[in-house]
Amino acid sequence: MDRGPTLANFCDRLTDELGLQAVVLDRGQAPVLPAANAAADPPTLVGHLNLIQANRIQILGQTELDFWKAQDEAGRADLLDRLFGDRLCGVIVTDGLSPPEPLVDRARAAGIPLLSATAGSELVIRTLRRSFSHDLVARTVQHGVFMDVLGVGVLVSGASGAGKSEMALELVSRGHSLVADDAPELWRPLPDAIEGSAPDILQDFLEVGGLGVLNIRRMYGDAAIRQRKRLQLIIHLEPLTSALREQLDRLNGNLSTTEILGVEIDTMTLPVAPGRNLAVLTEAAVRNFLLAQRGYNATTDLMARQQRAMEGDGECD
Repeated sequence: MDRGPTLANFCDRLTDELGLQAVVLDRGQAPVLPAANAAADPPTLVGHLNLIQANRIQILGQTELDFWKAQDEAGRADLLDRLFGDRLCGVIVTDGLSPPEPLVDRARAAGIPLLSATAGSELVIRTLRRSFSHDLVARTVQHGVFMDVLGVGVLVSGASGAGKSEMALELVSRGHSLVADDAPELWRPLPDAIEGSAPDILQDFLEVGGLGVLNIRRMYGDAAIRQRKRLQLIIHLEPLTSALREQLDRLNGNLSTTEILGVEIDTMTLPVAPGRNLAVLTEAAVRNFLLAQRGYNATTDLMARQQRAMEGDGECD
């Protein structure tokens, strides 16, 4: 079973770019790297030697090795103890420098990868951060159609045959944009944000019942496609049954939230019934969502008007 990514995975990939070589590397024992965007993990994944807020990958260049050399025996022992804390996932010695023997021995004993790089510290840090930001973010795939409607990222979900693709096609014809059909890839670049895009093989395509697969970019132009978008709203299509009818809130709609990768996304259940124009209803839902983001609530406004009317009638009496 895959344990998850370790520094060894990136060593293999970046050997040529950074001149990486393994000094100590036990692939079966190497600690697994955490998600790069973990909200509860304030220390960075990779950076210059930091013993206060320890990096998962500690980078040692000329400055750090000069600091090592300036320590007496007790100071070096203390430095090693603090360096090899429970957070450490790897150490990289840069600038073509040789790691001190005590560092090699401790890494071997602890099962922590120790690498050397011919590249300088800044290039190593910059390259690893770029790789981590792409490969270590939390990801998932959701069934549905991901759209850009009035600048809002909207995931349309629902059972097969609910009308998701037909609604998406009408939205595109009304000037909105397709992000992904069928299996949008979602990831969490920040602790409170979800973004999504189409898998490369499905980019530009939309499958519509009765029409087959359509190339939206070829049919409607580049403006009809978005490469990626932040997810802000989920619209769930559900057949209008008697049970659903009883659950509907006539004033507020069927509102809830859906958790994706630890982030709560506003969700609206939209009843599907013959004669309902789902594209128009989706546009209205998005406009109402934008008003809510600005602090306006139509139900509250209506109730306030009713209250004023009742108070006015009382004064007249």
